[in-house]
Amino acid sequence: MTILLQEPNFTTPSAPNRQAPRQAHRRVHRKLHRRIAVAVSLALGTASALAQTDARPPATLEEVLVTAELRDTNLLEQASSTSVVDAQTIQRRAAVHLENILAVTPNVNISGGSSRARFYQVRGIGERSQFVEPLNPSVGLLIDDMDFSGLGTAATLFDIEQVEVLRGPQGTLHGANALAGLINMRSNAPSEDFTAKFQATAGDYGRRELGAVVSGPLGSPSVLGRLAAFQHQSDGFIENGFLGVDDTNNRDETVVRGKLRWFASEDDQLDLTAVYADVDNGYDAFSLDNTRTTLSDEPGRDAQESNAIGLKYSHAGSSFTTEIYANLANTDSEYSYDEDWSFVGIAPGLEYSSFDRYLRERDSASAQLRLFSTDPLSSPVGDVDWTAGIYSLRDEESLRREYTFAAADFLSDFEVQTIAAFGQLDFQLSDRWTLSTGLRVANRDMNYSDSTGVTGNPDDTLWGGKISLQFESDAGMVYAQVSRGYRAGGVNASIISVPDGEPNAPDDLDSLAFFGEELLYNYEIGHKGVFFDGRLRSSLALFYMDRDDQQVRGSLVIPREDGSTAFIDFTDNAASGFNMGLEWEALFSVTEQLSLYSNIGLLEAEFEDYVNAAGVDLEGREQAHAPSYQFALGATYQFANNWEADLQWEGRDAFYFSDRHEEQSDAYSLIHARLSYQQDSWSVALWGRNLADEDYFIRGFGSFGNDPRKGYITEEYVQFGEPRQVGITVDFRL
Repeated sequence: MTILLQEPNFTTPSAPNRQAPRQAHRRVHRKLHRRIAVAVSLALGTASALAQTDARPPATLEEVLVTAELRDTNLLEQASSTSVVDAQTIQRRAAVHLENILAVTPNVNISGGSSRARFYQVRGIGERSQFVEPLNPSVGLLIDDMDFSGLGTAATLFDIEQVEVLRGPQGTLHGANALAGLINMRSNAPSEDFTAKFQATAGDYGRRELGAVVSGPLGSPSVLGRLAAFQHQSDGFIENGFLGVDDTNNRDETVVRGKLRWFASEDDQLDLTAVYADVDNGYDAFSLDNTRTTLSDEPGRDAQESNAIGLKYSHAGSSFTTEIYANLANTDSEYSYDEDWSFVGIAPGLEYSSFDRYLRERDSASAQLRLFSTDPLSSPVGDVDWTAGIYSLRDEESLRREYTFAAADFLSDFEVQTIAAFGQLDFQLSDRWTLSTGLRVANRDMNYSDSTGVTGNPDDTLWGGKISLQFESDAGMVYAQVSRGYRAGGVNASIISVPDGEPNAPDDLDSLAFFGEELLYNYEIGHKGVFFDGRLRSSLALFYMDRDDQQVRGSLVIPREDGSTAFIDFTDNAASGFNMGLEWEALFSVTEQLSLYSNIGLLEAEFEDYVNAAGVDLEGREQAHAPSYQFALGATYQFANNWEADLQWEGRDAFYFSDRHEEQSDAYSLIHARLSYQQDSWSVALWGRNLADEDYFIRGFGSFGNDPRKGYITEEYVQFGEPRQVGITVDFRL
């Protein structure tokens, strides 16, 4: 096992070498790819030997269902690349938020620039920030069927049963908010018997957590309820040298979830879910010195308060099943920060002082009718299962931006009405061959207005879909899929909000006020299967994605008269680009006591024809936040005397922070471990994350200067990921 989990002896690129020639960079990629392959091969070889010599019978892996599809689907029968993270994995990683587990899933990256990494990139596609502009996410986020896309700050993991990550465009399933993929979080359902759980955690950096769950029948076997409450608090990982405190980047997160399930009859079921999330985190993450010590005199805030309620009704008829969904959600958020990252007096005569605050309110209402066949219908080409539905979504978002350099607050209102129809046909061509087709057509009507007098009312009709062919062989399922996804156009409110008469603004600034839709075609082949009498589960996918009118994040730097600079984030359309790669996941139950997992992602994501706002030709350059490799390897050993040890190793290649500049993150790898002891009604676990205390970065800037002590020279600024953490968690169950 040492071979599997020992870090290979390769040198992480240092900052001075980040501009190395592209060919040399690719040689490093190939070398690491080979080493990862060798490590995995040796691990599986060792595991096979252990499986043959261990006297204990091996454990068979359980079936995994993907619930984000139009109908629940066995993971090994799903013709697409999907990762499923279960409750045990969440527990073994001491994970409290979605950002803590996505590293396990191949070709998924996260972006900081906030207290929690709430922006996600799947196969190199996804947003990295949000400021003035309304957000149309490339990666959707569902929590108990409620749409939290772009609101991932509230994605805490307590009492979550399963997290599903669907890679590639989900044009049939979810439409515009799932161009690159979809993340589906499902909490535990009410239980038929009374159960209760209490959890407490204490760790360094002032980490403290309390959680409680009560579940069971409510006076009748046909009415079940579940209530879960959780609070996470931490001082954060930043010290403010000017204020002399260590909690300006603190975390204070509370989530309460209630679920009600009523079995009205043998054929009728009603589920009601209500969620309250209150996140009141500090935001003080960037240092002029690129350390974990900041100098700001006005630390910011990253807060989100969400109230959501969701209803699902299902009726099982003789020929088809009817499902009705209805959701309401309201979210108030604040994102604010000390723009100068310093204090008055740091460089008299050169300094500036500025504070930026974004106050948003978002109201969302959606309804969906879904019908699907109970039994297959006969057709000339074989039995066919069908699904059909209609969907309606209304989003209203208002923004108030309070900014030091603005003469008045910037106000905007954004309203989107989406109506869609969708359907899917699954043809059982023979005992081994299945053909699946899906289509979604949506009309998206957008209304935008702001305090500068700008209005817009684009109306788009968009469509996405898929066609897949799968073959069930004795060696597993092989599939091929072509899918089409879309992302609607929008408005660059950050460009529009630049004050009139700004002396150093580009002459063609108005041309960037709006951007167009993006289309994505995904071509994928894969294999899924189980081996060694059900002890090894493997999923392999190869993909090529062709992007047309690719939406990319750009930025402008406008010098001010006082020597400082204004940084403006916006969306632009590149002509084209491609993303291609591989995803492989394997879970091996070697013996009853020992299990291994290995998740590998390889990615090549390049621009084909794109000149950015600064006039730089980026053809052939890698896209931002698209590391060329990612890996997550781990082993769990269960001792006979109720002890369990878990060891995890994960890492990723360097990646560009932005398409605007040349700054990159460093390649890095992290090691986590957990040791637990469990009895029937209680357990205790000691855990550590990032045990080697590796410095790594989740966000970076490089196109402006912000340090008056250096005359505002342009330099790199980075946001650190979490340092080493250790803690203890205690669970009691009734």
